[in-house]
Amino acid sequence: MFGKMKWGIHPDTHKAPTEGKAIESHELPGKVILPVRQHIGAPCVPLVKKGDKVKKGQLIASASGPVSSNVHATISGTVVDVSDQPHPSLGKCLAIIIENDGLDEWEEGLITERQWEKLSKEEMLEIIKNAGIVGLGGATFPVHIKLNPPKDNPIDTLIINAAECEPFLTADHRIMLENTERIVTGILMIQKILGVDRVIVGIEDNKMNAVKTMSNALTEQKLEVVAVPTRYPHGSEKMLIKTLLNREVPSGKLPMSVGVVVQNVGTAMAICDAVRNGIPLIERIVTVSGSAIQEPKNLRLRIGTPFAAAIEQCGGLKSAPEKLIMGGPFMGMTQYTTEVPIIKGTNGILAFTEEEINDGPESPCIRCGRCLEGCPMGLNPSMLSILAQKGLIDEAINEYHLLDCMECGCCSFICPAKRKIVHYIRYAKKMSALSAQKGGK
Repeated sequence: MFGKMKWGIHPDTHKAPTEGKAIESHELPGKVILPVRQHIGAPCVPLVKKGDKVKKGQLIASASGPVSSNVHATISGTVVDVSDQPHPSLGKCLAIIIENDGLDEWEEGLITERQWEKLSKEEMLEIIKNAGIVGLGGATFPVHIKLNPPKDNPIDTLIINAAECEPFLTADHRIMLENTERIVTGILMIQKILGVDRVIVGIEDNKMNAVKTMSNALTEQKLEVVAVPTRYPHGSEKMLIKTLLNREVPSGKLPMSVGVVVQNVGTAMAICDAVRNGIPLIERIVTVSGSAIQEPKNLRLRIGTPFAAAIEQCGGLKSAPEKLIMGGPFMGMTQYTTEVPIIKGTNGILAFTEEEINDGPESPCIRCGRCLEGCPMGLNPSMLSILAQKGLIDEAINEYHLLDCMECGCCSFICPAKRKIVHYIRYAKKMSALSAQKGGK
């Protein structure tokens, strides 16, 4: 770490509109748009073409490299196009568009029940890999890789991340209350794969009903449930590890370097569905909220559902939103159209009116130091943004540890000059990545 790891900020949570609302199943969309890249790593290779008939759960795009993840049909119907389409984080991406036939038929031959306790670690990892499961907390790293760390990195602790620290988002909260058994089973599966004795479920203390529910469900297994303070960005792996174990992940390293694997609570549920019931990752729970939404809800959505269809299920928009975001307000990605699809990493759709946006004219840095105080990684966000603006990317990386920034947005939130600090940092990282790609050619 460049500086001492610190605690971030205490924004209003804005969770009241949806935290008490049960998950609703969305009406099946008329079409789904399934990008071949919904994960960290290489894009998938399409296995279908225009005109093909497909069924729910059918493999339609296969992983193309060591770090990649399969994509499955999420409805039954006809492939009407395979072309570049709007993507919520990449701008555009090759996608498979399926028109719904209204039958919602499963692919033949899918295993619907397994005695998972009799499966080996290798068998479970293969099932998870084939099911296309990625981290559902937003990072979307292929789970079969994360659960198979190198032998020279012994793991002693599994942390289940149920902090859900981003304002507005309540999807993880609701699944802990409504799908407890599936989550617990998924946790036990991960524990068996990793071969660890210690498991800690970290939940922020603004969700005490979830703390109680999970504690009661895990008593027999003697696994720990810990209520952590409600602070942003507690949902970050590194912050949660620091809180629960007082271990700091070194600069440039992963949690496995300190003997820890972290998995999102929703990922645990998806692992249960795949390993026990043979269900690939074809749906997820999404919070749809914000002041521009008529009736905020938590929805069970098929992956590939256009944002517009999800918003319509919530009564539509009150007015044209000033800002549309995939994810939370801090680390989410601003969208330019409601025609982008739900992807594996979509945990929220937020639509905000102008009054709800903390925006305005940007002015030069006034050297107040508030971003340094708020940065949980102990970095100097102001200097990083200035170097990015000047194109001094190497200096930002080598002297100010640009790559340690997790883009949590604390600095932008508390900046009195309304500088778009995270925007500049993301730009610098992108320029660094492009430079590395050119250098490797």
